[in-house]
Amino acid sequence: MGLITSMAAFWLAILVVFVLVNRGVWVFTDVSKSMSMFMLEKALGPPIDFVEGKRGSAATSWIIQGALWLIPASVITFCGLWLSHDPEALHSLSSWGLNPASTSLITSGFLVAVYGSVGMLLIGSSMHIVPELGGTTLATEKNATLMSFVWTLAVFVMFIAANKPEIVGIKVMPLATLLSNLALIAVIVNMLLTAASRTKKMPLPAWMMIIGMISAPVSVVVIAITGPLDSGSGQWLATRMGGTSFFLMMSGAILYGASRGSGNPLWSRSLAAVTMVGAILTINPAGLIEGEIASEFLGISAASFEPSRNDIVAGSFLLALSLIPIIALSANVLGTMRGDDVFMENPDYPGMPEINLAAFMAVPISIGGLFVLTDHLTGTNELTGIHTSLVLMGVWVVFVPASLGAALSIFPEVSGRNVLSVNRSRWAFWLMAGGSFSGLVFTMMADFSDMALLEAAIEEENSMSSRIRALGSILFYGAVLGSIYHSLNMISGSFRGTLATEGTNPSSTSIPSPYKLTKETTVRKILAQREGKLDTVVVPESSTDMPGSPTEL
Repeated sequence: MGLITSMAAFWLAILVVFVLVNRGVWVFTDVSKSMSMFMLEKALGPPIDFVEGKRGSAATSWIIQGALWLIPASVITFCGLWLSHDPEALHSLSSWGLNPASTSLITSGFLVAVYGSVGMLLIGSSMHIVPELGGTTLATEKNATLMSFVWTLAVFVMFIAANKPEIVGIKVMPLATLLSNLALIAVIVNMLLTAASRTKKMPLPAWMMIIGMISAPVSVVVIAITGPLDSGSGQWLATRMGGTSFFLMMSGAILYGASRGSGNPLWSRSLAAVTMVGAILTINPAGLIEGEIASEFLGISAASFEPSRNDIVAGSFLLALSLIPIIALSANVLGTMRGDDVFMENPDYPGMPEINLAAFMAVPISIGGLFVLTDHLTGTNELTGIHTSLVLMGVWVVFVPASLGAALSIFPEVSGRNVLSVNRSRWAFWLMAGGSFSGLVFTMMADFSDMALLEAAIEEENSMSSRIRALGSILFYGAVLGSIYHSLNMISGSFRGTLATEGTNPSSTSIPSPYKLTKETTVRKILAQREGKLDTVVVPESSTDMPGSPTEL
């Protein structure tokens, strides 16, 4: 009954937190607010004076660093994929005392992508979304900016720990856990203070991001209190709850980004509520299937995964139910973007293609993850061979595009400038999306080939699998190029991009001017096509001698 008890305790804890935040009970009194602000700023001493405190600086800092982490994450993953078919490719590094292996590089690439890129982009986006939807400002920009550098340091330590778990007999990964939790707690307190000062009712996307942040530490505490954290089932559940946290934050970010970028309101508030409640009540299939990563983060011994019959039944049921919030999110995002054809008329706006890709691919990849996780939970283990490729595809085709797209959609507002080139952003999307999807599909094909030979008990080397993996690695290099393009485009835009008040660079749009009116339309659709200036000329495609009538707006 360990899994059921832990999940029930988690549901109760999240409900209590939501009530406290929403009703302003106890912890959000004036005394606690003043004390929290003191701990976030004055108590840090001189370091707080080295960061900027103007509005949007914190979100910009987190987003820029998250974009920069895309480059090492893609490069490390590419090297890991390459070493899977050519183990001696980096043998020359042994002269420096380095002996990288495919598994360690893929694991470290996964951690850098999830925590360094996805995590920082989502947290940075939340620092704009939550105050914007709450009609307030971020409680402390300075502390949030300072914590971005602490988080970056934590990600760097994660990378070291994934390749060298112990240094002089000391485990490295718990240090990364300490640093990341220190930054996360400060960010959570900052978000709670911001939510407490809201001047209007916050929509669900803001609550998704706040609850997503809180659910990560709460889940670990709840599992530790209920007892099974030192068991294989508890460690497996802790890994799964981490996926729930990222999924909730991603959901809030892309729902806001889809609405903001397309100019449409959310297609369905009911589906947004289903997404939020369903994500909390179910077990998300995102992430690694084993629980060893949770034990490494906590610095405890990894236990063998031996779930009881009740755990298997409850886990399989909650995993299957997780498709409901995922499908609800995908349908809501796609419906919002395509509402009134705004997305179809303005498909190249920075961030929109990425959000569209993530919403479209979330369902099939989640179904694949559901089958693999259920196969592992029941002990069959017939599909675990494709686990790594499927996890990487979930990261690079769903989570990275979703977080990057949401960040791109709000980047002009937080930085005050547009990205340097919309055309470069478009090329970066095609390189990253095409490279990651095609490369990982070929890698998964090689996995299936190896699984078939293993089942047939053939001991000969599979040369075909090696050639397919080589092709997959080469294609994945497109994701590396796309990461570089996206990062440089955002960094250059923050210095040399057109001012957000001036609108998009006219040379970067394919919309002709003047705007030709071929049928009845709305002002919103005209603005969505970047024809936002007051002197835009609207030219009817046909004229008539019939008497005129009042224009309906």
